[in-house]
Amino acid sequence: MPAFTIWRHPRPRGAEGRCIGGRTDLPVDPRKAKRLAHRIRAHARRHGLPREVVTSPLARAADVGRWLQRWGFRWRVDAALMEMDFGPWDGKPWSDIPREAFERWMSDFCGFDFDGGESLGSMLARVAVWQPTCALVVGHGGWINARRWRGEPPTPARWPSPLRYAGSLSGDF
Repeated sequence: MPAFTIWRHPRPRGAEGRCIGGRTDLPVDPRKAKRLAHRIRAHARRHGLPREVVTSPLARAADVGRWLQRWGFRWRVDAALMEMDFGPWDGKPWSDIPREAFERWMSDFCGFDFDGGESLGSMLARVAVWQPTCALVVGHGGWINARRWRGEPPTPARWPSPLRYAGSLSGDF
């Protein structure tokens, strides 16, 4: 698998206290999108990488790609980079999700599909087959965790904390 660097999108507006996945397209502060685009551009220059980037179609990642495109980068959108689909939970405040429903997820962490969304097991499979088309990627915290997951099926206790907003990972994970 080729090496690439992935950045988590900047902190979206309106996400606090809510279940945010692939169905909820929240904006980011344009200054934060531009700041991350500057960092990606500097990374590409420093490492002699082609001026191309691929992002999730969700605004919180795509806005960074738009900035880079303005500066001469080739920008592509790849739906395979979408965050997990939390089904009818997506966009709701966590406090509105019944405790029983949350417990169903915790007891079937990889198989629970949020009553019509995407299970973690399905996302792990989707992410595992994704092949980078360039060395620079902007995506989502859950997607990044799924991509770097190795070994036994994850449990709630072993699932890692997400990468910080606008943080990056490099390698052939």
